[in-house]
Amino acid sequence: MYGWQRYDSRFAIPVFNENNEILRYNVFHAELLIRHSEDKKLYLYDIVNIKKEASTPLEQ
Repeated sequence: MYGWQRYDSRFAIPVFNENNEILRYNVFHAELLIRHSEDKKLYLYDIVNIKKEASTPLEQ
């Protein structure tokens, strides 16, 4: 009931050029380490195993 769990997550960060236009996105994969406490709250403890995924150009 209480303890630790790992969740897989993906997130992207945009890369801009000098005109503030989005060139592409850097996509990352990470594991979130979450603690379940006795007060029934979830706490983000750590983000581990962050890896950048192979990128493909943004098509418009």
